[in-house]
Amino acid sequence: MTKTITKKDIEQAQQKWGGSLVQIGKTFSGNKDYKKEAEIHVSKFYGYREKTVLFKPTKASKNQFRLTTESAVSYFVGGNPEFSEDHGFALQPWTSVRFENAGFIFSKQFSVAMGNYFFTDADGNETKVEYTFGYYRAEDGTLKINLHHSSLPFKN
Repeated sequence: MTKTITKKDIEQAQQKWGGSLVQIGKTFSGNKDYKKEAEIHVSKFYGYREKTVLFKPTKASKNQFRLTTESAVSYFVGGNPEFSEDHGFALQPWTSVRFENAGFIFSKQFSVAMGNYFFTDADGNETKVEYTFGYYRAEDGTLKINLHHSSLPFKN
């Protein structure tokens, strides 16, 4: 029987996702295998192996929907000629990611969180991004993302 996803489950998953994203940038800065780190990030947090994932990254305009593992990895680290606009969002490098959840929808099979997340760079500047993440519980009990929509706030 599948355990219902809770607010605490989502908050813990968000914290781990943010830490993993920061680690990709640290790995890049340390001249280590950052692509492998991004592959681990996508495999650990996204459900591409099990379900359809709808991922609309923040800074993508030509190929704005990432429906495969490879396209998600490309967004985070770049280097894929099929996604030439990708320069590696995770390579900033960011020093922290902070979530402010505006609301949740909970159900037994699928839950959603929406709000703002803030990416802090090495100079302490924050970039505010709006998000909606959908989560399901995988067979191993971990939360996986199968919906991720991010966008920069609208400016007049």
